[in-house]
Amino acid sequence: MEIRQLKTFWTLASTRSFSRTAESLNYVPSTVTMQIKALEEELGVKLLDRLGKTVVLTDAGFQFLPYAGKILNDVEEARHVSSQSGELTGTVIIGADEVLCTYRLPALLRLFRERYPHVRLLFRPFSSDNLKQSLRDGNADVVFMLDEPSVSVDLHTEPLLEEPFLMVVSPDHPLASRSALSIDDFHGEHVLLSEKGCSYRAYFYRTLLKKGADSLTELEFNSAEAIKQCAMTGLGIALLPEMVIKGEVERGELTVLPWDLSEIRFATQMLWHQEKWVSPSFKAFIELARNVLKTGS
Repeated sequence: MEIRQLKTFWTLASTRSFSRTAESLNYVPSTVTMQIKALEEELGVKLLDRLGKTVVLTDAGFQFLPYAGKILNDVEEARHVSSQSGELTGTVIIGADEVLCTYRLPALLRLFRERYPHVRLLFRPFSSDNLKQSLRDGNADVVFMLDEPSVSVDLHTEPLLEEPFLMVVSPDHPLASRSALSIDDFHGEHVLLSEKGCSYRAYFYRTLLKKGADSLTELEFNSAEAIKQCAMTGLGIALLPEMVIKGEVERGELTVLPWDLSEIRFATQMLWHQEKWVSPSFKAFIELARNVLKTGS
């Protein structure tokens, strides 16, 4: 039994795909097949079945998976202990939506780099609606999302920090001087929306359209920064996380509309696959993320 076989099996259990496993480990697909076959022959059991293009673990595969994870974790710890510097090594692959990448992660990544200089951090950009799938495909170790609380059968989801939202306009917008608003005040207005698949775009619809607003002109953008800048020029109404517009509101460059957003419950969340092997370097990253992001630093 070889360590590389166990790592291949562990990766395959997460991706459920020979081709994605090969891509993740920089193998050709035939190498993945050969290593899994050798592992099964040594164990004397069948670890997985191929159903079309999908890989499904057998009962024996599910039973063996935690043992493989423990062995890999022990090997990683042994490498750490035996290294001359005693420093953590390895790679942590991260994904995040655009807002968190800009406003929450930089401080975390800088601090992690300072504390663990020998761990390689690899950031991979994914669209908001592909972040969870990146974990299932084995293309990321951990992702950060700004989303409503949710439960998943295969993903560990850990809320870290509640994120308030504000509805804002430029100071010279017709609604900026109002002390109260009704749904009728939104009729005929321009609304600045994030891309489809963004969770708080859906909330915008729930708070406006489902309450009776109509004749809204939608302008769609692929970044919160673009929405903020356009709102500042008076182009329309924007719904954005407070962290994105806090400075502009304090400087009077944006005005907060008196619209009740108490129903919204969004949070910065950290997710990883339930079956993900948590190496010492990955564990260190998770623990630091909890410490840094729970305070909003």
